[in-house]
Amino acid sequence: MRFREYFSKMKSSTRGGPPRVSKEEILWSWIGAFLGIAAVAWVSHLFFDGLDMSLMIGSFGASAVLLYGAVRSPLAQPRNLIGGHILSAVIGVLCWKLLSQHLWLAESLAVATSIAVMHATRTLHPPGGATALIAVIGSPEIHQLGFLYVLIPATIGPLILLAVALLVNNIPSSRRYPEFWF
Repeated sequence: MRFREYFSKMKSSTRGGPPRVSKEEILWSWIGAFLGIAAVAWVSHLFFDGLDMSLMIGSFGASAVLLYGAVRSPLAQPRNLIGGHILSAVIGVLCWKLLSQHLWLAESLAVATSIAVMHATRTLHPPGGATALIAVIGSPEIHQLGFLYVLIPATIGPLILLAVALLVNNIPSSRRYPEFWF
């Protein structure tokens, strides 16, 4: 591929920007995200306060964007949400345990391997890459969890987000969730 041809691929398409979203869609996205994150935070407060554990990790914010703001996206479906977080958490913990003395390598392998495994298992969920990275760069409390990190927070948190998505995303007649389970 020639130099000019390579860089010409980086021009924007002629399709224009993303489509506008209705005020109703914006409201339901806000309601879903608020209730989903609030539910995870509430359960975390109720059961994990004082235990040096938290059910909340940053990648759940990105999951909320997909679950409540892009409900029809293949990346937002239950299989992707749950599978993407679980597989990525396992990979992240493994990378930390095996390569913590080479942090740059553990970080890059965790994210890259998570992407490859999610692709191979048809569970691609972009926040999963962050879940893997958090297992590597997280606090000492995260590292002390070891493989418990896969369950708390990387399985229970997404299950709570999913329960809220099933309830909220099916209230308005303009939404339907999920598009597929498996």
